[in-house]
Parts: sequence; C-alpha cells; structure tokens
Amino acid sequence: MSLNFALILFVLLVVTGIAWALDRWVLQPQRRARAIAAGERFDNVSAPSIRASSGDAEAARLRQEAVSQAARAPWWVEYSASFFPVILFVFTLRSFIVEPFRIPSGSMIPTLQVGDLILVNKFTYGIRLPILNNKVIPFNDPKRGDVVVFRYPVDPQIDYIKRVVGLPGDEVAYLNKRLTVNGKVVPTAAAGDYFDPDRVTYTQRFTETFDGVDHDILNDPGRSGEIGMVSSFPNMNACTYSREGVRCTVPAGNYFMMGDNRDNSLDSRYWGFMPEANIVGKAFFVWMNFSDLKRIGRFH
Repeated sequence: MSLNFALILFVLLVVTGIAWALDRWVLQPQRRARAIAAGERFDNVSAPSIRASSGDAEAARLRQEAVSQAARAPWWVEYSASFFPVILFVFTLRSFIVEPFRIPSGSMIPTLQVGDLILVNKFTYGIRLPILNNKVIPFNDPKRGDVVVFRYPVDPQIDYIKRVVGLPGDEVAYLNKRLTVNGKVVPTAAAGDYFDPDRVTYTQRFTETFDGVDHDILNDPGRSGEIGMVSSFPNMNACTYSREGVRCTVPAGNYFMMGDNRDNSLDSRYWGFMPEANIVGKAFFVWMNFSDLKRIGRFH
C-alpha cells in the first residue's frame, strides 16, 4: 500500500511539475504579451468612446477587465501550478525525512497498539531513492532492539513492522520460548500480567533488554514454542527447526525480525530473513491514537 501511494505521489509530482515549468517558462510570457496587447488594443479602440460616455473611472475598470481576461491561465495550468509546491513538499518529507504509518495488527503489543499512528525516520539508516528504495548515501545500520518498518519479503507491496533481534552473521535461536543471540540469553524480567485485547485474555509480560535498552514483550510460557506453517524462503538452509523452536544464522545483508507479541506475530520465524534492501525506516514516535491520547510519545 505504501509503495503504491509513493508511486501515485511521484506521478502527481511529475505531472504537476511539468505543468508548473511549462507555465513558468512558456505560458506566463505568452500571457503577459497577450495582456499588453489587450491593453494597447483597448486604449486605441474602446477607451475614447468609453471615457466620453462613462468617464475615466469606468474606462480604467473595463481596461483592467480586458487585461485580466487576456492574462488568465487555463484552469488546468492554474491548479497544477498551485498544487506542485505542496506535492513537492509532501513527497520530499515522506521520501527522505519522516513517513506516517498506521499499526494494523497486534503483533507488536505491548509496545505498539492496533490503531497507533506512528512516525518512521527515513534517513536513520541512509538516504534511499524514492520508489526504487536503493540506498545512495549510507549512514547507520540497524541495531538489535530497533523497531523497523520494512517491505514484507513475501509481498513487497505490504509494509511490516517488527523488532530487530538478529544482525548479519548472528546466530539467533528461539528455543522453548527463550531468545538467545550468539549463545547468550537475551535478559528478561517478569513485568506482571497484561490484558491482550487480540485474544481477550491475560498473558505474561516481560521486560527484555538489548544493549542496555529495555522494551516490553508478551510471552506465555504455557504455550508451545513449536513453530508451524513455515513458508519456504531464501537461505532457508541457514535455519534449523525442531519441536523446541528455531535456530538460524543470519546471512550477510539480512536481519532477523520478531514481533513483541511473541505468541501472535508472523515474523522471521515463519517467513525468513528481512533483506537490508527492504528497509523503509526506523519507527520512533506515536503521534496519535484516537482511542487513547496518552499513548502519544516516543517508544523503544
């Protein structure tokens, strides 16, 4: 959906930009010439009789009408030229600086709720060409614990949001409901029960820590860690599945992504690795939730 909107916005930018340039460099000079000619024609043909019958004020008014009519731009030029700066601003803002998204599912509960309207930083991980998404100016790389919006590898027309748990070269294991990275268990601490609105039940909440930064996850130890309905994906031979869960070595140029709602998230455990080329940006701020205004603010 985001890709389609970006393409539509780009087409509108091109169309209105051409109209703006055509008007500025070709049509405006033509209209100015017509306006001058209309004024001279009025002065030579109509002005004497109008001044004699109705006075100078009426002659000046009618002259201004004739000049304005000759200088008037066609409606399609006027609208296109007016909208171009606005479309250019929006396109630049959402392509290179920040883009809004809406959270459609509960896979990132409790960090993000269904209906959260979030902002995504588009330049944290480098400047990318609009539409093509090719990185042209590299900056930072994603870190473990970052919440990232990316194009779903199975269908790049769809945007997904998950948390980075594995970097290129990492060995990530999710066995018996415990996450380990490079042989080290990711620290967690019990944080009480949480009412999960998706399942209309209570589940256990934990605080998980990546590189000194805390975030909350949901994880029901009573549910099986076995992973079913796994799709075939590139580099699938880098993963080993068992009744306890999955163990993967993240290939170069890829990341292992997981949702914070560990028992209700379709993530890298099921569809594989997220290529670096699919990254859209880093999610960092809830700017609105119409059901709960207290949710506005930054998140980790």
